[in-house]
Amino acid sequence: MSVQPAGAVHTVRVPDQATMLALVGRADTTLRAIEREVPEADIHVRGDLITVRGERAAADAAVALVGELLAVIAKGGTVGPDDVRRVAAMLTDGPEQARPAQVLTQSILSSRGRTVRPKTLGQKQYVDAIDTHTVTFGIGPAGTGKTYLAMAKAVQALQAKRVNRIVLTRPAVEAGERLGFLPGTLGEKIDPYLRPLYDALQDMMEPDHIPRLMDAGTIEVAPLAYMRGRTLNDAFIILDEAQNTTPEQMKMFLTRLGFGATMVVTGDVTQTDLPGGAFSGLRAVREILKGVEDIAFCELTSKDVVRHRLVSAIIEAWGQWEVKR
Repeated sequence: MSVQPAGAVHTVRVPDQATMLALVGRADTTLRAIEREVPEADIHVRGDLITVRGERAAADAAVALVGELLAVIAKGGTVGPDDVRRVAAMLTDGPEQARPAQVLTQSILSSRGRTVRPKTLGQKQYVDAIDTHTVTFGIGPAGTGKTYLAMAKAVQALQAKRVNRIVLTRPAVEAGERLGFLPGTLGEKIDPYLRPLYDALQDMMEPDHIPRLMDAGTIEVAPLAYMRGRTLNDAFIILDEAQNTTPEQMKMFLTRLGFGATMVVTGDVTQTDLPGGAFSGLRAVREILKGVEDIAFCELTSKDVVRHRLVSAIIEAWGQWEVKR
């Protein structure tokens, strides 16, 4: 004879109507997302009460999810269907490292009516590593916020006067020797390869401030080749698309580090564009510098993707396909 698991009924009282509206979302979209994450639980909203029924494990999971979302709202954060999915994933993985509410309400930078925050536990660990290390490597697939969060930390450091300038660089390897055949000045030729850095920067600062800061040398955006022979003191330096560096270029870049400087290196080792199957400097540096004091390696995964949910699914499926090959 099989034993049926014990059922449970939980009630959650929401403090006010505004909080309830923030929780359920417009046209109940957030509430529907909660129900999708815990389909075994029956969730009803009436007045200021949320009633959850179901088998004990499912009911407990639903109440924990609702509790974390309410904690986010109480700390001034907003929640939507994507946040429900991320909070549920963090609760499934185990909240011992940081509660989801702590992750989603950690403010890095506020600008132009927007607040930049980590959205996953992996992103929070990445941001915390930048705060506590001189050199941080953010390695992971597209959409995990590697460059965007690094840019936010750079602007934050500049505004707090912890650094005197921001230096943004990336290899223009995709152009190869074709640069000579492109029309315009050298600056106009390399601009398309640096455009993602400009785009992220414009999200963080008033667009009309950026040209003035660039003219003054407070912000510099340049291809990696321009870093050779320099020492960068009191600067926040970001190397983007680092998988497209050779080991020699990576060494050259890292040895530009000066006093009072912070470095962040970002890249995706699965998307190397180096010609002729050349070995990536980002792969090499993981082996060479692993365990060196004051250098952090943060590995972001498909769980940390904050673009459309399908991007995470595509990355996961692609990884499984490559393993099978």
